[in-house]
Amino acid sequence: MHIKPIKTKEDYQNALEKIESLFDAKPDTPEGDYLEVLTTLVEAYEEKHYSIPLPDPIEAINYHMESRGLSRRDLESCIGSRARVSEILNRKRPLSIGMIRKLHKRFDIPAEILIRSYKCLQAA
Repeated sequence: MHIKPIKTKEDYQNALEKIESLFDAKPDTPEGDYLEVLTTLVEAYEEKHYSIPLPDPIEAINYHMESRGLSRRDLESCIGSRARVSEILNRKRPLSIGMIRKLHKRFDIPAEILIRSYKCLQAA
């Protein structure tokens, strides 16, 4: 078993091939341990080179609503009136800290996404 850091795309591809060959290794065996270490190295390489940027808060809220079958009305307890929900989702008003806390607590949307800055449209 030879373990080394993954530094290049070639190292990455070789590690993926090795993981595939070890995929059925039993835990707590030398092969299982090697698989676990390789997986950790691949995850670190992917995080560094292929990380996916976080969505902006409004995209995250819209995705959350769509994926869970929620309506705008479901957001009123966290954001306020129907008009306020519309202003937020149409980017005419930014989320407040209180709204962020409520959305995070009620819908489990990660706070680190909700606190990100995003563009709001200027009122006409």
